[in-house]
Amino acid sequence: MATSLRQKFCSNRQRIRSTCSNRLAAGEARKPKPEPMPTLISQPTRIQAAGNKPKLIDEYIGRVNSKTTAVSVAHMRSPQGWVEPGQTPEFDEFTIVVKGKLRVEHKQGALEVAAGQAVMVHAGEWVRYSTPQEDGAEYIAVCLPAFSMETVHRDRE
Repeated sequence: MATSLRQKFCSNRQRIRSTCSNRLAAGEARKPKPEPMPTLISQPTRIQAAGNKPKLIDEYIGRVNSKTTAVSVAHMRSPQGWVEPGQTPEFDEFTIVVKGKLRVEHKQGALEVAAGQAVMVHAGEWVRYSTPQEDGAEYIAVCLPAFSMETVHRDRE
């Protein structure tokens, strides 16, 4: 009797293992991955700005607000007379001016970027941003990869 119980137990155990192995092979026993879905960014994080006057930086996507390293997207508002230290960033920066004018100095001169225009600054280029005109400027900046203090390489003042 003991032998038949043991045989029955072993037989059941083998059947369970076989069923589990078949299910694993067919992908049935794995937990399904959740479907990807959009992530709502309910509000930005206010970031401290560099420069001679207070400037508002609201990061929506980036290292601080969404823990994203691939890209950063920030809404900027700078007052008249604001000047940022020069920089040679390791990231590309794409800026769309919404209001006012943004001045972008570079080694060959300067660009005045008006509302409705955009500027692309490539990684490794030296630039200095400022808003010399009345009413300052409002703009959206996109950095690839995301902005970081370690990769912006600002000039020493």
